[in-house]
Amino acid sequence: MVFYRKYRPQKISELDSQAVRNSLYSTFSKKDIPHAFLFSGPKGLGKTSAARIIAKVINCQKHQDIKTFKDEKEIEPCDKCLQCETITNGTNLDVYEIDGASNRGIDEIRDLKEKINLLPSKSFKKVYIIDEVHMLTTEAFNALLKTLEEPPAHAVFILCTTESYKLPQTIISRCFRIDFKKATNEDIVRSIKRMVKSEEIKINDDVLLEIAKMADGSFRDSAKILEELVSFSGRKTITKELLGEKYNTLGIEKAIDEVVLILSLKDIKRGFELSSKLANQGIDFKFFIEKLMDRFHLLLLSKIGSSKKADLEFSLNDLKTIIELLAKAHQETKFSVLPQLPLELLIVEWSGSEKEVQSVLPQKPLDDKPQIIKSSVSAKTTFADDFINEVKNYNHLIAGVLRSCEIEEGKDGSLEISAISKFHKEKLEEQKSMIILDEVTNKLLQKNLKIHITLRG
Repeated sequence: MVFYRKYRPQKISELDSQAVRNSLYSTFSKKDIPHAFLFSGPKGLGKTSAARIIAKVINCQKHQDIKTFKDEKEIEPCDKCLQCETITNGTNLDVYEIDGASNRGIDEIRDLKEKINLLPSKSFKKVYIIDEVHMLTTEAFNALLKTLEEPPAHAVFILCTTESYKLPQTIISRCFRIDFKKATNEDIVRSIKRMVKSEEIKINDDVLLEIAKMADGSFRDSAKILEELVSFSGRKTITKELLGEKYNTLGIEKAIDEVVLILSLKDIKRGFELSSKLANQGIDFKFFIEKLMDRFHLLLLSKIGSSKKADLEFSLNDLKTIIELLAKAHQETKFSVLPQLPLELLIVEWSGSEKEVQSVLPQKPLDDKPQIIKSSVSAKTTFADDFINEVKNYNHLIAGVLRSCEIEEGKDGSLEISAISKFHKEKLEEQKSMIILDEVTNKLLQKNLKIHITLRG
């Protein structure tokens, strides 16, 4: 069983977020508990685990005769009775888990509305856990709202969401809300140590903090990283060097330094060469861009006097623009066919708009046809600029790839496009790309040219 499931918290004390633990202890120390909870926060923070723990606290057989709890220890479920065991293994007939993202929940909510008035089969209360509740349809929300307004005494709802702003205010107002904030490094280290101790893993203390940083506030991601390291290490002691070997973190720092320098120089060619190299190494570009954002955040702090990090002559406005471009690139990595493309487009957008390059133009054109120039970045009045801008009207990604290419007229009247990497050459050679390039060439030059895509040597 994978670590994040094997070590899923089973009691309130095992929840890794101190704020959540304190909130739940405070809630159950009172005589009356809410009939509806709303757990809101990013993925991987234990919302569903906390919901199952609440179901156990409510239905634990040792609690049935207790009116109010004296202390935190008494609040904890026993984890030994039939109710606790069946909730833990997912076989309790009175604890329902509904996935709001599955069929948008309308059928499940209708079924809930029809059966909610029936008494629990063996438990003290029925518990309805609705995950990703923000994905419900409007009809499902309306049905749920009606139930939340007049719930039977034997029912408790626990709504979990990563996007609470999508919930109707009428739903939110009827729930006791607990926010699961992004985990701190200390919280994640606490979680990892629990697994390390149980699995008897040999790991250096400095690696625990590095894992926490890589997990980016997610308990689930930290468990996944630890498990991968255990498998990679072959049960040897996990060191910082081994972590660097597994995730290429040592090379990433050097690559980040290189990207910062590239952006300061606005060197598109060098940027694309580095991007191609990173792609060949199989680097996680989402993680790489996150690290870049951390670096530029430090540079931003240096500008306002909160850090001593060198800023390589970036102005405050430069840093603001680059950070905005990084945020955009980070979002686009989720959907990009080529994982390195968002980073490359960032380099183009930042560098290409201001950097002038040398171009070769004939002194006296032989005819009135537009001239094709050789360029790795377009200048304001060149054919290459017009060509790329026209392609941009058809496809932004293809235009971005062309900005890194050399474009020149061949001796045989062809259009020669020299790509910087194999990835870009293959992208331009796709059928849909060639159709666009042919159409744009014909539109601008009023004639058909044979287009050759080559790989720059």
